[in-house]
Amino acid sequence: MNWPKSVQVYTDGASRGNPGPASIGIHVLSTEGETIMEFGEVLGEQTNNVAEYSAVKKALEICKEQGATSVQVFSDSELLVKQLNGIYKVKSPLLKELYMSCISETENFETIEFTHVRREKNKVADRLANMALDGQL
Repeated sequence: MNWPKSVQVYTDGASRGNPGPASIGIHVLSTEGETIMEFGEVLGEQTNNVAEYSAVKKALEICKEQGATSVQVFSDSELLVKQLNGIYKVKSPLLKELYMSCISETENFETIEFTHVRREKNKVADRLANMALDGQL
């Protein structure tokens, strides 16, 4: 399937324990709301914040590979969204590395937005992250 140039991406990171077994979930939609891709992946032992950042990084890599030029990223992690929007500073050295990777990936797009959404609006990405942890993907 050829991807549209503009996409909406819902990301979620999960960690059972903090740190604990972790995974990511990514749900990509057209701007009309049609599902383009669902993706989940196990990360191993990580913190929840590392999982959240890893989900965004992977989502941006996939969008770049598929030729998207305009990306709206939605996450239920308020910390991540505020850090990526430059509102909060990143203090953790481990998160700073992931933050810099995500910021570097943003240069591949003509437009990019990071928006915080409530958990209820991020159910598919959450389900995918949990399915990955449960070995169902």
